Amino acid sequence: MRSQELSSGWRMHCLGEDTWIDAVVPGTVYTDLLREGRMEDPFWKDYEDQAWKLMEEDYEYETCFEAADSLFESSKILLRFDGIDTIADIFLNGEKIGAAENMHRIWEFDVTKSLARGRNTLRVRLHSPNRCAREAFENCRTLGSEDAMDGFVHIRKAHCMYGWDWGAHLPDAGIFRRVSLIGIEQARLDDVYVIQQHTDGRVELEVRIKIEEAASSIERKDQMGAEGVCLPSIQMNSRQYEIRLSLFSPDGELLSETSEWSSTTEFHPGHMMVENPELWWPNGYGEQPLYRMRVELISEGRVLDIWEKRIGLRTMTMRREKDEWGESFAHEINGVCIFAMGADYIPEDHLIGRTSPEKTRRLLEDSCAANFNTIRVWGGGYYPEDWFFDLCDELGLIVWQDFMFACAVYELTSHFKENIRREFIDNIKRIRHHACLGLWCGNNEMEQFVSEKHHWVTKPSEVRDYIIMYEQLIPEVLKEYDPQTFYWPASPSSGGSFDEPNDPDRGDVHYWQVWHGNKPFSEYRKYFFRYASEFGFQSFPCRKTIETFTDDERDYNPFSYIMEKHQRNYGANGKIMNYMQQTFLYPTSFDSFLYASQLLQGEAIRYGVEHFRRNRGRCMGAIYWQLNDCWPVISWASIDYTGRWKALHYYAKRFFAPVMISCQEEGMMTQEADMNREHFVFEKSICLNVANETRKVQKGTVFWEVRNAKGISRRCGRCDVVVLPLSSLWLDKELMEDVDIFREYVSYRFEQEDGNVSEGSVLFSYPKYFQYEDPKLSYEIEGDEIILHADAYAASVEIANAQEDLVLSDNYFDMNAGEKRVKIIRGAAEGIRLRSVYDIR
Repeated sequence: MRSQELSSGWRMHCLGEDTWIDAVVPGTVYTDLLREGRMEDPFWKDYEDQAWKLMEEDYEYETCFEAADSLFESSKILLRFDGIDTIADIFLNGEKIGAAENMHRIWEFDVTKSLARGRNTLRVRLHSPNRCAREAFENCRTLGSEDAMDGFVHIRKAHCMYGWDWGAHLPDAGIFRRVSLIGIEQARLDDVYVIQQHTDGRVELEVRIKIEEAASSIERKDQMGAEGVCLPSIQMNSRQYEIRLSLFSPDGELLSETSEWSSTTEFHPGHMMVENPELWWPNGYGEQPLYRMRVELISEGRVLDIWEKRIGLRTMTMRREKDEWGESFAHEINGVCIFAMGADYIPEDHLIGRTSPEKTRRLLEDSCAANFNTIRVWGGGYYPEDWFFDLCDELGLIVWQDFMFACAVYELTSHFKENIRREFIDNIKRIRHHACLGLWCGNNEMEQFVSEKHHWVTKPSEVRDYIIMYEQLIPEVLKEYDPQTFYWPASPSSGGSFDEPNDPDRGDVHYWQVWHGNKPFSEYRKYFFRYASEFGFQSFPCRKTIETFTDDERDYNPFSYIMEKHQRNYGANGKIMNYMQQTFLYPTSFDSFLYASQLLQGEAIRYGVEHFRRNRGRCMGAIYWQLNDCWPVISWASIDYTGRWKALHYYAKRFFAPVMISCQEEGMMTQEADMNREHFVFEKSICLNVANETRKVQKGTVFWEVRNAKGISRRCGRCDVVVLPLSSLWLDKELMEDVDIFREYVSYRFEQEDGNVSEGSVLFSYPKYFQYEDPKLSYEIEGDEIILHADAYAASVEIANAQEDLVLSDNYFDMNAGEKRVKIIRGAAEGIRLRSVYDIR
């Protein structure tokens, strides 16, 4: 198969204007306008509003190119768009050859007769995403999230481009993936599906193949679908095809090669057996070896097409079994149930022309650095790039993949149904071979909202269409194209059919009583979810990130117009202040407030995750909302838009550690202390737990000490423990009746032969009431290490450099009086600043 990429010579203009500017494809309207100085930065202050108005217009892209002579030796020539955003008409040499209407699809158009030898002109006219959504809404008042623009549900475009409770109204447009000409000689590989069967230490690979033959000119006319889309051929002829299969080991050695002949276009060309396979494991459980599979389509000695992908040998499903608490819900890989640890992933940039493999690698490597083993791709964005899945394969990150539906109902017309069906097929075929693919999920939160008769549901047909889309259409497509991957109808769900979709004892749960429900952190301990796939808490980013969208001192206030313009969850800055009042002293500077907000976020999620991990077996997943941002914003992310780690990401590194000690305390935080109530008393105790999320026995010693504010030990305890693989071990409760809650705290740690593995500390009063001593924090730098010194107990010690972009082996940690060493992973150790909770005042 011949290919010519059309990546150069592009220009674009606003339709109706004479002036053209240089364009980059793949790219978008916003990124082209920005690069050429034709618009202001939409992230700066409130310039989003100006950028939004630009999308009231249509835009046109054009390139002139010389078609390669070799293409004309083909039986059929296709023009292929791997991604168009979103409503577009396509013209070749002045003739309209087709249209696109879904950014989630691959679009191909037969240009065998339209393509000229020599010079050609290709134009792509992109229609206003604002106008298209508005007109669709006027025709059919279908509802969804109020944070997004009316009509977004009708446009098969990343929903969050129209706004979300963490996203701006920036509905970009463009040709955001590769454009190419494809010449098909006789036939091509239309569908290659590798099925694995694991038995007795061997893996049998079955390869199912469908061939698309290049139709004759008469057959081509019969095969043209709506708007000129080329449909797969179903014609048969007398040709014979040879299929050659080659399998290469992770180190590149040819393990097996076989070939078979067929005169049909759909067949299974034999099986391959892998003896002593190197299994693929999630991060933290083993290695991630990747084999390479090559499939060649051959006719009369000529190679017509090649499919070559990396695959990981593993079994992957969700274990659902009845038990004493209800029904389990856990990732099972190679027969082992793991505890899912990770976060929800959203699109990496509002301007998707600025995404890159390098940025995604940094984000996912930082996820692994925080001990993630799972990423949930949320359903309100778009299906990630191939490089995202390649990286997850390499890094051992299980991908929970939502289909792109979120917080909305849909009008399932016959046209819409066929449109999304093609969307499913395109993405299933593109993604399914990846070792990292853990499950497909129908949608984000719609089973819950429809079952509750949410106000988005305005007519009975929307309930009917919900069932058809997620419990009939998608399962049917998956049965044909990816029957080996587990399917889950919605998130949250208990299995479908509106059967208590947020049931804490079955399936997955989205829990928002902490944050949206204003409940205290301790509320998490009332629940033992089987799998928490969404829960979160907001914070501000650091000062340097805020400076990327404002430079006016008047804006550096939580309630300023610009600060609330970059806060898309209505009233959330006040919510942060409310939780802060419960926890810390009032911060008297904006910088101190930013620091305190990040500590709140870290403490909130830590409270939940440690509780879930202590109850491993009953709970088997903690996926917090959210990993990343798509613009500089106040949000739930643990890594902000600039790539800077918030405090939460360091907290995650500790609470997702493979071996972790945690404390279930009783004190003010758990009993909502009212200091002015007569006869108010409360229990003061600790109950320590060691969680072992490894496949090895962990032996060591647990230590705890009651210390005063100077960090001096007053009394202590220890216990030698043996923690079985993939389990958590509770120690006996220790009562602390005589502790001075305002001047004493408990430190605890788990040690093994090589030293300290995990540690923490706990207060029995609210942090705002504790009488901290000045720790007089200081530091010195020795090679790639920063050595911290403290004269007293220091809670949540922050180490920051001038650019606030340091990445360290640990940060935002509790420190007893003494010394602690941390390694510099990334960033320059210049202009170092230290602070702790003592400084919130």
